[in-house]
Amino acid sequence: MLKEIQKRSDCPFSCALDIFGDKWSLLIIRNLMFYDLHTYGDFLKMPEKIATNILADRLSSLENSGLISKEGHPESKAKILYKLTQKGIDLLPMMIEMSLWSAKYFEISTQAKGMMQGAKNDKAGFIKTLQKRLQEV
Repeated sequence: MLKEIQKRSDCPFSCALDIFGDKWSLLIIRNLMFYDLHTYGDFLKMPEKIATNILADRLSSLENSGLISKEGHPESKAKILYKLTQKGIDLLPMMIEMSLWSAKYFEISTQAKGMMQGAKNDKAGFIKTLQKRLQEV
């Protein structure tokens, strides 16, 4: 049974932050969205070093919020695959904008620079291509 999200106010920024305003949730979404990582073990290997209890809590919260879903792994009964729902995929334009902003003001990885170059060259096409790929996962 899904928990109801406690809203602090009807402000659109506040509503969004109620779902992914912590330090980890957008990183989990990033991994699903851009790096094709889908298992608990994948998320534990993030360079940001998330603790297992925090990861379990954030995955549960993202599922309760309707941003991710989980299903059985085709190769292992012991593993679960996490996937973005359409609601989660709809965060893609915001994630691209945040990444472009970061690329402008911070030193970022070579891999991220390459990805952001595609977004700079044709943002609409880049988003459309990624959305299609994410819907097929």
